[in-house]
Amino acid sequence: MTNGQFTGSRAACGGQEADCAGICLHDERAVSALELARWQFGLTTVFHFFFVPVTIGLGVVVASMQTFAYRREDEVWERLTAFFGRLFLINLAVGVVTGIVLEFQFGMNWSSYSVFVGSIFGAPLAIEGLLAFFLESTFVGLWVFGKGKLSPRVHLATIWVTSAGTILSAFFILAANSWMQHPVGYEVEHGEAVLTDFWAVLASSTLWASFLHTVSAAFVTAGGLVLGIAAWQIRQGRERAAFGRAARFAAIFTLASVLVTSVSGDLQGRLMESQQPMKMAAAEALYTTTDGASFSMLTIGNLSGTPVFQVRLPHVLSMIADLSWNGQVKGIDQLQASETATYGKGSYVPVLWATYWSFRTMVGMGILLVLLSAWGALLARRKRIGESRWFLRAAMAGMALPFLANASGWVFTEMGRQPWLVYGLLKTLHGVSPTVSTVDVAATLVGFVALYTAIGVVDAVLMVRAARRDLVAPEDDEHPVLPGIVY
Repeated sequence: MTNGQFTGSRAACGGQEADCAGICLHDERAVSALELARWQFGLTTVFHFFFVPVTIGLGVVVASMQTFAYRREDEVWERLTAFFGRLFLINLAVGVVTGIVLEFQFGMNWSSYSVFVGSIFGAPLAIEGLLAFFLESTFVGLWVFGKGKLSPRVHLATIWVTSAGTILSAFFILAANSWMQHPVGYEVEHGEAVLTDFWAVLASSTLWASFLHTVSAAFVTAGGLVLGIAAWQIRQGRERAAFGRAARFAAIFTLASVLVTSVSGDLQGRLMESQQPMKMAAAEALYTTTDGASFSMLTIGNLSGTPVFQVRLPHVLSMIADLSWNGQVKGIDQLQASETATYGKGSYVPVLWATYWSFRTMVGMGILLVLLSAWGALLARRKRIGESRWFLRAAMAGMALPFLANASGWVFTEMGRQPWLVYGLLKTLHGVSPTVSTVDVAATLVGFVALYTAIGVVDAVLMVRAARRDLVAPEDDEHPVLPGIVY
């Protein structure tokens, strides 16, 4: 190991420099396989994450609705539970299928990474599979097939346990990802990272900030989806009173969640400045260390040169970084020099256009969600949420906002860490499988794109059909919580 980087045998590469996986760094074939492997993992991850926050958030929403129905003996809430329960089940099924593919890629395209981090990465993923996944899969079956067979109280408990299982699943997956962002509780022995303190991994500040941010964002996603669907139903004149109740709940739920998301995102920003300062600098395309750094809302022109036009907010970047009006934010040039001295020659600057614009997309969508949910909460308080045509239209369009925020947030988080797979320890170049050819990765990439496109179309059709259903009485619905294929 040299300065956090691992080197393989030069002899295997005919005298050229080699990395820890034995891949020749000047081998164009290997670089092409690496790029395709990155595209494959990135595309499958973003696609998978369209469904994860909906499932996590809808689990809590549906459980809350069923709780209202149970405590108040209210048939309207029971019907809403069955209605939105279909959406929950559709997304749970698709999320499970697409999530399994991600774990297989660790051993297929990223075997060198798996060898390096296996001692650490395997622990939270094993717990996620053995505890959280089996918890949610077992109790969701009880929820689906136990209605009318279990007591109302036990049946209610099954959906809450299912929801808890989805949240626990997110926690342990984020534990693995957070360790990649900020490694703790380990030692490097014989070229591998060895877990020395599992509790340090679970107690990591990076994990808890990420967990709070991700789960609250999932609640925002579900709230926005319920709000948009309820708005559409109200505009169609269907069950205005019932869907008005769902809209009021969703508006307040979304507002509370988006405020928590904003606070946790602010916490992540300060952690990022201390743990991954290059990511913070790349988010702003800030080249020179600056006191009282401003935040650019919009930049037109070259990010690495003199922009044509900018809209800047004075001191805001320093406030994000350390809550200080004149706080110092390190620049790309200074950080590049520092990391070169620490880790050796090479570029440690991520792709600036990707980090800059993904960060602004995430923040921009968040601001719009705050405004939309606050508007809805105000109308809900005045009991006029179903009467504002402009709000109903905005709520329908606003269903896209959380998905854009989630996708851009993950792009920023993962691409902003580059060139590192494990920050400060293992570069992305060193994690790819040494024996997987460009043709192999290209073939699977094409296959996954085709398969995921088909899955996405099927999911969209099922979701739209479920969202357009009438709100039927429980006794008139043969399968109150099953999604069904034909409507």
